Amino acid sequence: MAKNLVIVESPSKSKTIGKYLGDDYKVVSSKGHIRDLATSGQYGLGVDVLNGFKPSYIAIKGKKATIKELKKDVKDSDMVYLASDPDREGEAIAWHLKDALGIKDSEYKRVLFNEITHDKVLDAIKNPTVIDENLVKSQETRRILDRIIGFRLSKLLQSKIGAKSAGRVQSIALKLIVDREREIEAFNPEEYWTITAIFDQYEAELFKYKTEDIELHSEEEANHVLDMLGKEYTVESIEKKERARKSKAPFITSTLQQEASTKLGFPAKKTMSIAQKLYEGIDLGNETVGLITYMRTDSIRLSDDFVRPAMKFIEENYGKKYLGHVKHSKKKDNVQDAHEGIRPTSVLREPLKIKQYLSNDEFKLYSLIYKRTLASLMADACVNQTTIIFDNNDYKFKTVGSILIFDGYLKIYKDYESNEDKILPEIGDNEIAITNNVDCSQHFTKPPARYTEAKLIKTLEELGIGRPSTYATIIDTIKSRDYVTLEEKKFKPTEIGIETTDKLQEFFSDLINTDYTRDMETDLDEIADGKLVWNEVLKKFYDLFEPRVKDAFSDMEKKAPKETGEICPECGNKLVVRKGRYGEFVACSNYPECKYIKKEEVKEEQVCDCPNCGGKIIEKKSRRGKVFYGCNNYPKCKTAFWDKPTGEVCPECGKLLLEKKDKIKCSECDYEK
Repeated sequence: MAKNLVIVESPSKSKTIGKYLGDDYKVVSSKGHIRDLATSGQYGLGVDVLNGFKPSYIAIKGKKATIKELKKDVKDSDMVYLASDPDREGEAIAWHLKDALGIKDSEYKRVLFNEITHDKVLDAIKNPTVIDENLVKSQETRRILDRIIGFRLSKLLQSKIGAKSAGRVQSIALKLIVDREREIEAFNPEEYWTITAIFDQYEAELFKYKTEDIELHSEEEANHVLDMLGKEYTVESIEKKERARKSKAPFITSTLQQEASTKLGFPAKKTMSIAQKLYEGIDLGNETVGLITYMRTDSIRLSDDFVRPAMKFIEENYGKKYLGHVKHSKKKDNVQDAHEGIRPTSVLREPLKIKQYLSNDEFKLYSLIYKRTLASLMADACVNQTTIIFDNNDYKFKTVGSILIFDGYLKIYKDYESNEDKILPEIGDNEIAITNNVDCSQHFTKPPARYTEAKLIKTLEELGIGRPSTYATIIDTIKSRDYVTLEEKKFKPTEIGIETTDKLQEFFSDLINTDYTRDMETDLDEIADGKLVWNEVLKKFYDLFEPRVKDAFSDMEKKAPKETGEICPECGNKLVVRKGRYGEFVACSNYPECKYIKKEEVKEEQVCDCPNCGGKIIEKKSRRGKVFYGCNNYPKCKTAFWDKPTGEVCPECGKLLLEKKDKIKCSECDYEK
C-alpha cells in the first residue's frame, strides 16, 4: 500500500506522473471537476442569496463513483498531494477535493506541476504549498456570477424570444460581432483614386503635392493631376536606413490561440485540446514526458532553467551573433505570473527529432511553440530600407525597397513570418527617370472586416474581457447556440444572435457592456489578491442586477411563434413553430389547452447496404437529435455507426469504411485510406 496519494485532474497525466514517482506514490485522477453548484433554491441558482451568497454543491453527474473511489484511496493513505492544474480553476478543484473527501489540513499538501517532466515533478513534490483560499474564493465568485447571470438571463430570453442562453462574457463577445455587422451594414464606401508611375524595375506612388498630403476623390481630380505631370521624374531624396525587425514574446494562452488560428487554421478549442495533450505527456518510445509547460497563462516569463540551455543551444547551432535577450512583459495589471509562458520543456527536443511520435496536428502545434520560444531569445532581424522620393512638377512620388541583411530570429521563425526582398536599382540624387506608363486607378474604401476567431480573441484580451483560459469555451458557446455562423472563417451574427443582443442592450446596457465586464474581472483579481471580500462584490452586483431582471420579465415583449400556415387537426387553431430541447417542432398555438404536436416526416436517406443482414443503412437521429447511421431492419439488426459509411469495404478486414472528418478509416481495424 502506497503511503502517499497524488490526485491529478487528467487520467493521461496520472500515468505520466506515476512513472516518475515510483511505488511510494499512488497517482489517481479526479477526471476534472467532481462538484458543481446545485440547481436547488430560489431560481435554481444553488446559491443562498439571503445568507451571504452561500453556495450549495453537489456531485457532478457520473462522479459519485469517482468520489467514492477517491475516498477509499484517501483512507488508505497517510498523505494526500492535491495536484490539480496550476491556475484558478485548478485551485478550486483542489479545494473541492479536500472538502468532498474529508481531508484534514494536516493530511494534505498542494503541489503545482507547471511542466510534466521527471525533474520538475520531483521538485514540485519536494516543495509543496497549501491551497490558496483567496484564489479559490475568486474562482467561486466567478462561478456564482456566471450562474446568476446565466440562469436568470437565459430563462428570461428563452421565455421571451426563444434564445438559448446568455452569459457574462459570451454576451459581450456576441455584442462585438453584432456591433461590427451593423458597422458593415451602415458603411458608405467613399471613392478615391491612386496614381502610380511604373518604371522598368519598380513603381512609385503619388503621395504629396509640394509639402501637403494629397487625396484624390474623383476622376476629375485624378485627370487634373495627370494633365500636370511630365515624362521626367527627378530624384529629390534618397534615404537609407537600417531597421530592426523584432521578434515576438513567448506565447501566452491568447496569443497561442491567435497564432494557431492564423498560421495553422486551428480553432481555439482544437488548439487548447492539442496543447493539453502536449502538456500532459507524450510517449517518445524511451520515456513519457510533457513537451510543453502549462498552457493556460498570461505571463511571458521564462525560467532561468530554460533560458540558460536555450541560449547555449542558439550559440552552438547558429552562432553568437544570433543571441538575443529575454522578453519582459510591459503589462502590469491582471497578469497571473504564477507560472511561465508556454514553452517547450526542453530545447533539446527539436520538433523534427520527435516527429515520429506525434500526430500531424501535434507536430504542427509543437513546432510553432518551440520555434516561437526560441525565436523570442534570438537577435532582431535587420532590414536595409531605402526610400526614394521623386518630384514631377511639385507632385511627389515615393517608392520603398528593403533587403534583409541579417535574418536574426527569422533563421528559425521564417515559416511563420514572410519576408520578401524588394530590391531597388542604384540611383543617384537629382537623377532623372523617364516613363509614359502611369496607372490611374479608381478605388472605394472598404467596410471594417468581420471578426475572425483570432481577431475576436485579440479584441477580448485588449478589452480585458474574460481570461485566456475561457476564450475557447466562449467562442464554442456562441457557435453552438447558433448565434453566429462562419463565412470564410469570419463570424456573422444570425437573426437570433442579433435579437438576443438587442434585447440584452435594451434592458441591461449598463451591465452587459465592456466597461462593466472589465471592471468585474478586476474585482475578481482583487479577490484573488485578498484585497476585496468576495460576497460583498456579489452583493453589490446582485442589488443592481436582480431588479433589472424582474423589470425585464415584466416589460420585455414576448415574441409570437412563427406560423406555418397550417391548421391544427384537433382544435382548428393555427399551427406554429416552437423550440424544444432537441430543436424546432410544429405544434398547436392553443397550447396548453391543445397539446397536438405534428409528427415529423422521416425521410430515409439510404447510405449503403447493411453488411450484416442485407438491409439498408440509413441516416437516423438519436433521442437527443444527434445524427447516426443504422440498419432499417432494427431491432432485428442492430448495426449502427456514428460516422457515415462510404459503402466501400476495408481491403484488410472486409468491414465498412467510414468518413471520419477529413479521413477514411475502417470501422473495425486500424486501416486508413
